[in-house]
Amino acid sequence: MARVTGKKKSGNRNKAKKSVPKKARRTVHKLKKALASCPAAETGGDKLTFNHAMLYAANVERALGFYRDLLGFTLVDEFRHEGKPVYARLRAPGGDGTIALHLAGPGTSLASDGVRLYFEIREVDDFCRKLQAKGFYITQMPRMMPWGWRHAYLNDPDGHEISLYWAGENRMKKTVMRVAKEVGDTPAGKGR
Repeated sequence: MARVTGKKKSGNRNKAKKSVPKKARRTVHKLKKALASCPAAETGGDKLTFNHAMLYAANVERALGFYRDLLGFTLVDEFRHEGKPVYARLRAPGGDGTIALHLAGPGTSLASDGVRLYFEIREVDDFCRKLQAKGFYITQMPRMMPWGWRHAYLNDPDGHEISLYWAGENRMKKTVMRVAKEVGDTPAGKGR
C-alpha cells in the first residue's frame, strides 16, 4: 500500500477545490453557515416546535377554494384519491406558518368548539372588504377590542372559527390582564 505524504494530501485537496466551481463552493459555505445558525429545534434538536394545524373538511376542494383562493395561501402539498383532493398542505402568504386540510370521514363532526385560528394582517379592514366583495360573509367586521388589537371574525366553509387581526403597537402590552382585572374589580365581576 502506498504511503501518502503530507505534501500530496495538500496537493490533492487543492486539486479537489479547483475542480469544484467557485460559485458552488460559496453556495455550500453559505448553506453550512445558515444551518449552523439555525435554532436546534429546526435541525432536529430537543426543543418542541409547532409544525402545523390540521383542519378536517367535508370537502377539501371547497376548503382549498377558501384558504388558497380567498385568503391567499400557497399550496405546498396535495394528495388525491380517485381524482379528488383528500389532503392539502398550505403555507400562509406572509410567513412560514402552514395548515393542513384533511378530508373528514363520513359522519365525522367538524365542530371545533374552543379552537380558533388567528391570521394577522396589517390592513385587516381592507382585507375584510375584499372578502365581502367576493361574497364571503364576515360574522364581525374589524373593530378595536378591549385588549388593544383590531379583530374581525368569520368562519371557514366547514365552520372553523377564524380571527383576522392586527395587533400593531399593542402587540406586547399587557392590556388583557389589565382589562381582566378591571372586570374583576367591578361589582358584577366580584359576584362571580
